[in-house]
Amino acid sequence: MINQGDQAPAITVQASDGSAVNLAAPAQPVVLYFYPKDDTSGCTREAQDFTALAAEYRQAGVKVIGVSRDPMNKHDKFIAKYDLAVPLVSDEDGRISEAFGTWVQKSMYGRKYMGMERSTFLIGADGKVLREWRKVKVPGHAQEVLTAARVSAPA
Repeated sequence: MINQGDQAPAITVQASDGSAVNLAAPAQPVVLYFYPKDDTSGCTREAQDFTALAAEYRQAGVKVIGVSRDPMNKHDKFIAKYDLAVPLVSDEDGRISEAFGTWVQKSMYGRKYMGMERSTFLIGADGKVLREWRKVKVPGHAQEVLTAARVSAPA
C-alpha cells in the first residue's frame, strides 16, 4: 500500500489520450484518482467534476488521470458520452490498484466482495506521494485536490 511520503511505484500507465506516464518519475505533478466503475452515478459525477476543473489543473501544471478496472473500450465510450476532459487508464490486470492498495474488501448487504476503493493520490514531479485521500466522498473532492495541488506541487 502506498502512503503519503512514499515513492510511487515504477509503473508506466497508458492513458486514453495516448500519453504514457511513469508514476515514479512523471516529470510533472500527477493526480491519480481511482474509482469503481465507468458510467455509474458517483463515478460519473467525479469524472465530470475533474473535467470541470481540467483547465485549472493544466494551468497549475498538474496532469489528472482516472483509473478503474474497466477495459479501455468502455473508457472510450464513457469519455465520449460525457465529453470528459481527463484521460482514463484501464487497470484490468489490477497491478496499479494493487500497488496503491485501492483494491480492497468491501461489504454490501452483508455480502463481502473485492472492489475499488475511491481514492486519490497527488504525486510530485519527483514521484513522491505528496497527499493521499482514501474513502473519498465525491462532492467537493476535485476542488479540494486542486487546492492541495496548488500548495503542494506548484508549477
